[in-house]
Formats: sequence, C-alpha cells, structure tokens
Amino acid sequence: MKIEISEVANLPSIFGDFKVKVFKVGCKEHLVIYKEPLDEIPVVRVHSECLTGDAMGSLKCDCRDQLEHALKLASKTNGMVIYLRQEGRNIGLLNKINAYALQDKGLNTIEANHQLGFDADERTYEIVPFILEHFGIKKIKLLTNNPKKIDSLSGIEIVQRVPIIMKSNPHNEAYLNVKKESMGHLL
Repeated sequence: MKIEISEVANLPSIFGDFKVKVFKVGCKEHLVIYKEPLDEIPVVRVHSECLTGDAMGSLKCDCRDQLEHALKLASKTNGMVIYLRQEGRNIGLLNKINAYALQDKGLNTIEANHQLGFDADERTYEIVPFILEHFGIKKIKLLTNNPKKIDSLSGIEIVQRVPIIMKSNPHNEAYLNVKKESMGHLL
C-alpha cells in the first residue's frame, strides 16, 4: 500500500488552533487534525466522513455533533481527530443518498444498505495504526461508541474508551437505535 504524506500546516479554527496533515492512499485523502504538543496518551477520534451531517447539518445522524465534540475535546486535551474519507459507511455519496431515499420509504439504515448490495458497514480502519505510528503514538484514549473501531486498531493499545454520546432528535432516534440494537454500538 503506497501512502503519500503531506507537509504539516496550521489550521486555526473555531475549535482551537490545530496542525493538519494528510495521508493519501490511492484516491482517498485522510485528514489528521491535532493539537500540539500531543498528550502522552492522547484522546483520538477516528471520524468517518459524513458530508450531509458534517458540512450540511443533517439531522438524520449524529455525525456533526460527534465531530464538533471531538474537535473541542482534541483542542482542550491536546488530542487528535483522524478524518477518514469513507462517506456513507464507505458506500460513497451517491449510494448514501440512494440509501437515504430507501430510508424515506421506511427501511432502516442497515436494510437500505443491504437493498443496495452493501454490508451494513463497509468502513475499514487499516490506515489508522499507520497514522498513529507515524506520530509515534502507541497508546490512546479512543473516543468512540463503535466496537468495530476498537477491534480494528491492532498494534495500538487502547487504554480507555471514551464514550461520545450525543443528544438524539426526532430525525435520528431510529437511526441511533439501529446502531445500538443491530450494530452493537455502545450507546
């Protein structure tokens, strides 16, 4: 796997002053946002891209709330957010919108993905240990509710799982329930 790594740049934001670096694998460019100096055992959020939530404020998910919480926490604790470019649980934006349309007809998020020929969750995390190793990080406090992320970070010691529970709304209650009941998320 060929990986291209960008230079480090400053990223002043509404959440704090960060450094950013990109790790490119194939056509996917993953962004790492971090606060220096990194804590000895930093809080790390592995966040998968969600254009509709992160950028447009969709209420169908809790992605934007989670991302904003993670950035605030990373700023306060000298932590890191690894922003993985795997839109729609890695089915892509076009298929995500098609899944949304199926959800509008009554299917849940898993049923919609299956109807389109995908697994419930197509995301992978093999780049994460490489990124953490690049920064010399061997131990982390992982900010997640997803047990799949915990299980996928081989070679990295997770000393603590930090929950990231966001308040639900009428548009995402069923979605969050499916994550908990069918996907094993620790909500």
